[in-house]
Amino acid sequence: MPSAVIFDLFGTLLEIRNRQSPYRRLLRLGSQQGRVASPGDIRWIMTNVCGLQEAADFFGIKLSSAQLTNLQRSLDVEIQSITPFEDALPAIELLRNRGVRIGVCSNLGGPYCPAVRNLLPGLDGYALSAEVGLMKPDATMYQHICTQLDAVPRRDPGLNGSQVMMIGDSRRCDAEGPRAAGLEGYHLDRSGAGRFSNLLEFVAGINLNKD
Repeated sequence: MPSAVIFDLFGTLLEIRNRQSPYRRLLRLGSQQGRVASPGDIRWIMTNVCGLQEAADFFGIKLSSAQLTNLQRSLDVEIQSITPFEDALPAIELLRNRGVRIGVCSNLGGPYCPAVRNLLPGLDGYALSAEVGLMKPDATMYQHICTQLDAVPRRDPGLNGSQVMMIGDSRRCDAEGPRAAGLEGYHLDRSGAGRFSNLLEFVAGINLNKD
C-alpha cells in the first residue's frame, strides 16, 4: 500500500455540472475592448487568490456594474454546481481506513478553493494553485503537497522514500508530471478507454500491490 495518495480535483474527485466559464468570458470581454489575450492570462488567474473584479483590474478590462453582476452570478452558479463523483468519497474512505494519507493537488482559481475545502473537508493536504502560487506540472507543486503529507517520494526502486501515488484526468499534469517528480502517476479516463475508469478501480488496483 502507498503511504499517501494525491488526487486531482475536477474531472477526478469533483465535477462541475453547470459550467459557466466566467473567467474565460471576462477575457473575451477584454478582447472585445481591444486587449490582446496572452497565454499567461489563465496562469495568472490560477495562481492568484482574486475575484472577478480584481482580475479585471489586473488585466485592464473595464466592467460595467451589469457585466460584473452577470459574471459574478455565473461564477456563483458554477461553484454551486460542483459535486463529488459517486466514487470519490467511497474511494477516499477506503484509503483512510487503511491508514493512507490523502491529499489533493489541483489547478483552480481562488473563488473555487473554499468550495473544494467544504466538499472535501479534513484531508491531510491541499495544494490548490491559487493558494500556492504554482501550477501543475511544476515539480514544486508536487513537492508542496508531499511536504504537507509528510511523504518523500522515492525516485528509484531500492532507495529510501515513500510510495506516493497520484491520479487524475490529465496525462500531462497527473501522470507524467508526478512521475518526473518521483511519484507514481496514473491517468484516470472516465470514458473507459484507459486502465482506470473510476476511483474504486484505482483503489482496488493499488491494493493488489500491498505488502
